Amino acid sequence: MKKVALLFIAAGLLNTSAFAQRFGKLLKETPGMVSYTMRNQFAKDVPGTLDKIKGMGITHIEFSSLFGKTAADIRKELDARGMRCTSFGVGYNDLMKAMPTVVQNAKTLGAKYVRLGSIPHNGPFTLDMAKKTVEEFNAIGKQLREADLTFVYHNHGFEFEPYQNGTLFDYVVQNTNPQDVSFEMDVVWVVNPGQNPVALLEKYPTRFRLMHLKDLDKSVEPNMKGSAPNDKCVVLGTGKVDFPSLLKAARKTKIEYFYVEDENLNSEQQVPQSLAYLKSL
Repeated sequence: MKKVALLFIAAGLLNTSAFAQRFGKLLKETPGMVSYTMRNQFAKDVPGTLDKIKGMGITHIEFSSLFGKTAADIRKELDARGMRCTSFGVGYNDLMKAMPTVVQNAKTLGAKYVRLGSIPHNGPFTLDMAKKTVEEFNAIGKQLREADLTFVYHNHGFEFEPYQNGTLFDYVVQNTNPQDVSFEMDVVWVVNPGQNPVALLEKYPTRFRLMHLKDLDKSVEPNMKGSAPNDKCVVLGTGKVDFPSLLKAARKTKIEYFYVEDENLNSEQQVPQSLAYLKSL
């Protein structure tokens, strides 16, 4: 029976809501998807792409772009399919200069979380940059909390510059207000800079609220750039990340939503294989 179920998942056929609530032993439900995974498809056809995603058994999405549509347009398409947006990714300038629009769009989409994917920086991340980040994050998070939204920051690798007995990422976590600032772990941009995601989850079990499930080919050299060639993004379980240990640790944290993120241009073929792998754990 297990092998048959895996075949159905790989084929994108097993997508009932009942199945979504019984997704393996390490995840309570089918993970969502980051819209960037299907960025090229969304850019051409939002309704058709949502149909493809739902056909994989995925019913919630972290939108990183509105793809030329309004938030109301996307919400209408989601509602028509029984899907939802659980997190809304925006840019740094949006949060600094267009907060009312960010709040309005997030609420229209139905998102609980507002995610910042990175912060502007030139060269290595420094202590001064970290101090500025802390000040800005506390202010951003407070505004979003007062609007009944939760601010999360997505690590991108460069934050792990050494500092005292840890890293500058530690500095940011420890000096931001837990009420106002939470985090989304991108597991690749923890592992590739040489950090241990399990140790990080154990160190900050209440600060991470979201997670990007992504894997990177073992041939990629470690670095803190937070980038790699798209074709080096591989099917989950075939690259650098130890997902069994990671997901066991994540069960003891406050992480609410997991999202598959596959930057490979062949993501449409790879995602069903990644879901089958997660189901098999």
